[in-house]
Amino acid sequence: MKKLLIHCLATPAIGFSLIALMSLTAVGAALYSEAFLGLEPCILCVYQRFPFALAFFLSLFGLTMRKKPKAVAAIYSFTGITFFVNSCLAFYHTGVEQKWWISAFEGCAVHFEDEGEKSILENILSAPTASCADIPWQDPIIGLSMANYNVILCLGLFVFCIVSAVMYNLRRRNKV
Repeated sequence: MKKLLIHCLATPAIGFSLIALMSLTAVGAALYSEAFLGLEPCILCVYQRFPFALAFFLSLFGLTMRKKPKAVAAIYSFTGITFFVNSCLAFYHTGVEQKWWISAFEGCAVHFEDEGEKSILENILSAPTASCADIPWQDPIIGLSMANYNVILCLGLFVFCIVSAVMYNLRRRNKV
């Protein structure tokens, strides 16, 4: 079992494929919950999608560069940093939801002003309208919000990227 785990962690094709799958799944779940479950995202929710998109494209690039050792290590590192930044953003969002602090991001507080009729394009560009302090969905069993789960997921993916980079370098040097 240990050899299989080391093999998976040290093989860029597997690692980058898993990162791409997880990133695509995270963004897909966010879009699904918005489109089909009626959850309205706040601006921090939307910001948390961008690192997943970046990680997805970095992992695709990593798949194309998997035969170049220096590129693999660099791409794992950049992808790991991307997940770490997203984890920090999700933690910040958690703090706003839990009222530990007030958000410094413009657009987190919802201001309803009568601006007259808007075109469809103006409505799309003015979204999201949800407050960052509101929790649109909370796990009914343990009470975690989507921002809480994003902290956990992104920290896990950060660790995965760093461990994969280390294992890849060790395997390449025939130490594992």
